[in-house]
Amino acid sequence: MTTDRTDAPDAVAAEFFDRYRQALLDRDEAAVADLYAVPALILFPGQSLPVTSRTQTEQFFGSSWSQYEGVTGMTSDVRVVAATAHSVWADVTWHHDGPGEGTERFVYQLVRTDDGWRIAVLTPMDV
Repeated sequence: MTTDRTDAPDAVAAEFFDRYRQALLDRDEAAVADLYAVPALILFPGQSLPVTSRTQTEQFFGSSWSQYEGVTGMTSDVRVVAATAHSVWADVTWHHDGPGEGTERFVYQLVRTDDGWRIAVLTPMDV
């Protein structure tokens, strides 16, 4: 199998998280939901949250925009920690600009689907 340059893990992660960043900044829960696989899993400390529908993701983000009040921009440090032909694991630190300035860190497992790369597992990390 020949690997296209656009399938290189670093390129996959960079393109994916550029789209994810824009969806977050646009406060577009439908666009964010498009970037999650179904099923997916969110692994909070002490709690596992299965994601069983696209609507569940939309509703979660639709109700959480207030936590990003005042965030006017975001940058990210993306580090691919492992990859296969069907999965990319990325350690991402988000830096928020504006009055709501702050930092968040997550490890994401992206999976290749028929519709492109999607988040299958999200794990919040300590900054």
